[in-house]
Amino acid sequence: MTEFLDILANPSFWVAVLRIATPLILGTLGVLLCERAGVLNLGIEGIMVAGAFTGWLAVYGGAPLWMGVGVAALTGAVLGLLHAFLTVGLALSQHVSGLGITLLATALSYYGYRVSFPKVSTPPTITPFSEMSWLPLPILSKQTALTLLALLAVPVIGYVLFKTPVGLAVRMVGENPQAAEGQGVSVARVRTGAIVAGSALMGVAGSFLTLSAFNAFFFNMVNGRGWICVALVVFASWRPGKALLGALLFAFFDALQLRLQQMNDVVLPYQLYLMLPYVLSIVALILVARKASYPQALMKPYRKGER
Repeated sequence: MTEFLDILANPSFWVAVLRIATPLILGTLGVLLCERAGVLNLGIEGIMVAGAFTGWLAVYGGAPLWMGVGVAALTGAVLGLLHAFLTVGLALSQHVSGLGITLLATALSYYGYRVSFPKVSTPPTITPFSEMSWLPLPILSKQTALTLLALLAVPVIGYVLFKTPVGLAVRMVGENPQAAEGQGVSVARVRTGAIVAGSALMGVAGSFLTLSAFNAFFFNMVNGRGWICVALVVFASWRPGKALLGALLFAFFDALQLRLQQMNDVVLPYQLYLMLPYVLSIVALILVARKASYPQALMKPYRKGER
């Protein structure tokens, strides 16, 4: 018990929590935007891989770090546009389209890496974002600018969704697209815009891994974070503030299991510690999701004029 309290009292633990949570915050906000408009985006895993690769490749080729982030966002937006074309334009299955984009984006990223570096045995490195040592807060001063961007994105998206006409239109097409159409709102345009914007955030989430958390791109680095984001949206009841809380909660469990493995008196197999954040997150998800109010038009294709 004493060692556990020592872990919680160590500032480096909370620095790790916030660092682990950053891509989850960005990715969850991206999924939340898509689903608020009524579209499930299971392409997030592949979009994060593509964003991680293209952003890193741009910086490796000489682009500034922020341009790399922009390239990652653009990559996500293009893949989101493809998803919107398939699910909104053609009204195809959102599940199949999302999984197809994940497979396509992941395969293209790995292929692009192999073509760009055919004879490299170890991943080439870049100079990533530096820590924000100028900030007075100890935990934030050990983070990079992308973490600050993720934290600022939460109130911004919350304000847009619940305080602006654009947000009202997004929520309306996710709840009742027929009523939105009756008010002169283009359901196709609003859903497409939400998917593109959400997918851009997913691309930025991926770029955090290669431009901030690490300094190289390697296979399987996303490691299921995209699927965690999909679950966190349900945990958050489709609200940005709760999405931040859910991401921090999962990151807390993840950072905790890493510290527990390093304790001297560890007697359990390390696989059990790896399971800890997922098991506890599933329990939390079950407890919260039972009362969650999901967008009523989620995963329901809409064709203009249909009733």
